[in-house]
Amino acid sequence: WLYYSDRLMEFPLGVFSIALATVMMPNLSRQHANGAAADFGMTLDWAMRLVVLIVMPATLGLILLSGPLLATLFYGGRFGAGDVEMATISLMPYAAGLLGFTMVKVLAPGYFARQITSTPVRIGLIALGLNMVLNIVIVGPWVLMGWPGPHAGLAAATALCAYINAGLLYRGLRREGVITPAPGWGRFLLRGGVAGGVLAVVLIQVVPPTSAWIEAAFWTRCLWLMAAVVGGACAYFATLFATGFRVADMRMQSGAPTL
Repeated sequence: WLYYSDRLMEFPLGVFSIALATVMMPNLSRQHANGAAADFGMTLDWAMRLVVLIVMPATLGLILLSGPLLATLFYGGRFGAGDVEMATISLMPYAAGLLGFTMVKVLAPGYFARQITSTPVRIGLIALGLNMVLNIVIVGPWVLMGWPGPHAGLAAATALCAYINAGLLYRGLRREGVITPAPGWGRFLLRGGVAGGVLAVVLIQVVPPTSAWIEAAFWTRCLWLMAAVVGGACAYFATLFATGFRVADMRMQSGAPTL
């Protein structure tokens, strides 16, 4: 159950987050070598905004479509309805941590590009140790109380530690004066929050329950899933544009975002 739910969480992480970090690294290294400290920090700030813009709807989609996704992709044969239910329980906390996992991928290059490798490693070890502790703290009482799906506690602990890892990386960059939040973050988050709320309402209202997905034919599930993803994406980006967001706002100019 953890394996299958983790596969779905890793998909957007690999497609977007790792690709963004790979693209950022040479740019950051060049800016550091040229002594362009302002551009260096603004590039990180721009990347963080891009992460929020893309990963937030992906997170909501994974949470709200967790059952339908698992039913469409894996249901059948030895992967039964009970497995869909149990994997759904762990996919939701995994998905909730997607933003934290992505921020780690984006913020770590802020150290590596400056040839600082010990700090991210040390922070990663701290997060790993906390993960072990939280596994016991969360799963132990879960099992003792007899609640279903204690494996979801492992996913929740991992997701929480991703945010701790990202927070420590960000705090280090702020403390060293590498990154300073550019103006407009409040307006940007407000627009994203409104668009995310509209996305959530659309998915909650139009997506059938997981039981209906399990009973439907495979190609029907595929069509439903495609409609839900496309419809949710249209609702999200249409709301963003309605609140004043424009693609040009995310354009980089001299290493810095205009938003």
